[in-house]
Amino acid sequence: MALRVGVVGGGQLARMMVPAAVELGLDIRVLAEGPGMSAAIAATAEGDHRDVDVVRAFARDVDVLTFDHEHVPQDVLRTLVEHGVVVRPGPAPLGVAQDKIVMRQRLTELGLPVPDWAAVHDQTELRAFLDAHGGRAVVKTPRGGYDGKGVRVVTDASDADDWFTAAAETGAGQALLAEELVPFTRELAQSVARRPSGEIVAWPLVETVQRDGVCAEVIAPAPRSAGRLADEAEAIAVRIARELDVTGVLAVELFQTDDERILVNELAMRPHNTGHWTIDGSTTSQFEQHLRAVLDLPLGATGTHAPVAVMVNVLGGPADGDLGARYPGALEAFPEAKYHFYGKAPRPGRKVGHVTVVGEDVDDVVFRARAAAAHFDD
Repeated sequence: MALRVGVVGGGQLARMMVPAAVELGLDIRVLAEGPGMSAAIAATAEGDHRDVDVVRAFARDVDVLTFDHEHVPQDVLRTLVEHGVVVRPGPAPLGVAQDKIVMRQRLTELGLPVPDWAAVHDQTELRAFLDAHGGRAVVKTPRGGYDGKGVRVVTDASDADDWFTAAAETGAGQALLAEELVPFTRELAQSVARRPSGEIVAWPLVETVQRDGVCAEVIAPAPRSAGRLADEAEAIAVRIARELDVTGVLAVELFQTDDERILVNELAMRPHNTGHWTIDGSTTSQFEQHLRAVLDLPLGATGTHAPVAVMVNVLGGPADGDLGARYPGALEAFPEAKYHFYGKAPRPGRKVGHVTVVGEDVDDVVFRARAAAAHFDD
């Protein structure tokens, strides 16, 4: 009988696990939030991931349960474990990924490099943080933010009043995360994968380009990153994976400062946008690796097919919504590019797909990847 993997969440990450599962001979099942999700091709159930009965019923016939996102509540995760469901990554590591304040606390306890931060509960505490950091700071909601949502730069303590009010209205009394505004020179990301038996592998360090808080491009490996910088980034990610008992893919987003330091910005305990290049650029994609890891199978090699791989996201898509009409021109103009679309209706700022090109020269590969992706923009 084929090994059975259940994936909670029907987004594009679950969708991209499907080909890898087919190639490995796995039985992959998806709990989608509703009809028409990206991973509808493998959706065997629909329902609310916050409903413990729904998730338990879905998990009843799988060998391991994993995730397309990190939003399953802790009480649901713990109940699953109590009833014998193999959950990977488990509640404890996911709890760190789910709450940015908890994440900062754990990384600080481990002595890892992070921006200066504080949990602030009201205007007075935020004002004190601003005063101590030159009058500017980044404020984040601890939960739920992604792709630039739940993040803002503030210069006055009143700039976050709406978030303080929302927290008070829910009765949660939840603090906000205030961080120093890091003067970084570029953003990097380091992905690793870990299986329960302890084996860990790492892909090359990559450089990411963000636009309006959304990842737009990834260059693998990161230019000018050989030696100490790459070694340090890998060591940080490996330590996080071990210390937090992460199972599966872990993506660590990093800031590089002008004095060549790197600071941990965010963590994701699942396949991540910064690792999509691995589908076409690495011996083992992050999606195949994640499945191997959560099933405790030997991990695959992480070498590259070419000196350079560049992934460019298609953000928004054509205004008329007709991605299909753009295929012939793109495929003819750039037959060497690999196109991946997520079954999503185009809308401004939405990630509807990505394009990857591999080659020898960074500037040439970046140009061709951008040009291929531009066929799907207006």
